[in-house]
Amino acid sequence: QVQLVESGGGLVQAGGSLRLSCAASGRTFSSWVMGWFRQAPGKEREFVATISRNGDSTYTSSSVKGRFVISRDNAKNMVYLQMNSLKPEDSAVYYCAAHPSGGLTALTWEYDYWGQGTQVTVSS
Repeated sequence: QVQLVESGGGLVQAGGSLRLSCAASGRTFSSWVMGWFRQAPGKEREFVATISRNGDSTYTSSSVKGRFVISRDNAKNMVYLQMNSLKPEDSAVYYCAAHPSGGLTALTWEYDYWGQGTQVTVSS
């Protein structure tokens, strides 16, 4: 019923940029708060950014604030993560997630649906 598919990951040099995309299924995309999370080997899944249903509000983690920007296009059922000034510590699998029932949240457990992830590797 609800499927999220991430794309856009790859290998980049430190200081470079990537834009991740998340394509969502269904006709209720505009009713979902969306988020991006990441997970590096041996670490817990970490919050990156979240965006409100209409895109008016965003919240970004301190570790990426000023470098990453989350956005969405409800007409296309898409959410994006523009990543600039990438650092080696940004290397991780990045996941798109949907939260249908509440407001903006950085809590992993409050998101109900998850994509398969896309790998981002930043070389030093």
